[in-house]
Amino acid sequence: MIEMQNVYKKYPNGVIAANGLNVHIKQGEFVYVVGPSGAGKSTFIKMIYREEKATDGSIMVNGINLSKLKNSKIPYFRRQIGVVFQDFKLLPTLTVFENVAFALEVIEEPPKSIKKRVMDVLNLVGLKHKARMLPTELSGGEQQRVSIARSIVNRPRVMIADEPTGNLDPETSWDIMRIFEEINERGTTVVMATHNRDIVNTIRHRVIAIEGGKIVRDESRGEYGYES
Repeated sequence: MIEMQNVYKKYPNGVIAANGLNVHIKQGEFVYVVGPSGAGKSTFIKMIYREEKATDGSIMVNGINLSKLKNSKIPYFRRQIGVVFQDFKLLPTLTVFENVAFALEVIEEPPKSIKKRVMDVLNLVGLKHKARMLPTELSGGEQQRVSIARSIVNRPRVMIADEPTGNLDPETSWDIMRIFEEINERGTTVVMATHNRDIVNTIRHRVIAIEGGKIVRDESRGEYGYES
């Protein structure tokens, strides 16, 4: 599903954010990526959906070699990947329904199919009754739910989440995690970078710890392992 072999990433300022990464993530796994600030977690995440390109080494996602992927093909590749960010990245002038539908409109899904699929995923995240509202009329937790709905509406095989609970209160964070759990139980691979110690230690999954651009720990049902 996701495989990195001897992956390096060096930025123009000389910072080495990935220093010989080797990792294999199977279809259907749930993986936390943890580590101190500046350790290379975000770079690890961004390389999976080709927001960043590795300086050296091989990254395979869904059978696609990202190091050989032409820039013109990146948007098509990303249709197989759901991405959820800390800051939601919703379109403020579009309704909840329109924000989620947009992901299907760009791939020219039939309107009838779009309506059913959008309402299905809004029901999954508990926001079917707010389909006509604008993002500004929602709480932060509700906006993150819309972001999740948008990321899964294409039925991606892989879901990438970069600090998805970072801007949310604890109670809302647990609600968001329950949605991720359900998505994972339906067969989607989830890779989540997080600083949330309580979540990692309570909802146990594989933990990959990164420090100085290197994987220093890779444990099944691991713990967070850092002071929060």
